[in-house]
Amino acid sequence: MGIMSRDIGVDLGTSNVRIFVKGRGIVLNEPSVVAINKITGEVLAVGHSAKEMLGRTPDNISAIKPLKDGVIADFDSTRMMLETFISKVMPKSLFLKPRLVISIPYGITDVEERAVEGVAYKAGAKEVYLIEEVMAASFGSRIKVEQAEGSMIVDIGGGTSEMAVLSLGGIVVSNSLRLAGEKFDKDIVEYVKNNFNCIIAETDAEEVKKQIGSAYATMTEEKCTVRGRNLNTGLPESITLTTKDVQMAIMESIEKIVKTIKITLEQTPPELSADIMDHGIIITGGSAALKNLDRYISGELGLPVHIAENPLDCVIKGIGATLDSIEVLKKAVKTKKR
Repeated sequence: MGIMSRDIGVDLGTSNVRIFVKGRGIVLNEPSVVAINKITGEVLAVGHSAKEMLGRTPDNISAIKPLKDGVIADFDSTRMMLETFISKVMPKSLFLKPRLVISIPYGITDVEERAVEGVAYKAGAKEVYLIEEVMAASFGSRIKVEQAEGSMIVDIGGGTSEMAVLSLGGIVVSNSLRLAGEKFDKDIVEYVKNNFNCIIAETDAEEVKKQIGSAYATMTEEKCTVRGRNLNTGLPESITLTTKDVQMAIMESIEKIVKTIKITLEQTPPELSADIMDHGIIITGGSAALKNLDRYISGELGLPVHIAENPLDCVIKGIGATLDSIEVLKKAVKTKKR
């Protein structure tokens, strides 16, 4: 391995962590979950194997999601998770510490930003660069960011939704909302509780969303059966949800996202608004997979809306692109060196 391959990009997401190694591409994509032995404090599992333990652990083990709404909620477990993931993809070396480029949500506080840096240095990085998610997403979705025309990107991930208007390689206006895919899952849990008197797991709600979720009611009603616990009897039961149920459950959250896109458009200089009218809005992020989301947003705003190619990977691919060119990186990042 040459010295160059010590450059690592990390999309440290609320739901998933993706890692890009220069020269090798995307080498890891796992859920942001850690299972820890409460008594000894040791890490028992991270990623896929830890996600399977969510809600199923005995008292002495806790399975946690260390990131909440795009920011670090639990410092130590985030560090352990990142360390484990990095050691999976990169053999430890005494001499060569990696350079890390990590994505952060737009508009996070200095304290939250320092937490990300701290985690990265503690996980063994030599230099840490932070890049805003929307910026990375724009590189990864191959928008022509460098040109003097405006483009708008909406990145709807697990914990945050971010919208930005970009021109000449920079962010002109941007807004961030701490509400995205995981909020949709919680909405479904809440809806089932209120309408069916039944408690289901968030991971099951996520499955329902993926299988039959839609941003507006479709002609064909799809159905999905899910198991939960009846609140009256305390016994397990199965309930059947339809696309309409899911749509009603998540509507309020989707409307909040659309409202924030509207606000962003209102803050956009008129010259750039004209460009966006022509080119439309690009959607990236894991929640772009929600059926009819593009059509719903397009209908609400009266603008063309496109879903990026492989929307899930836009952020990590964008981070990867910055690793190839240190010039691009220096322009794009908020740099901090030790």
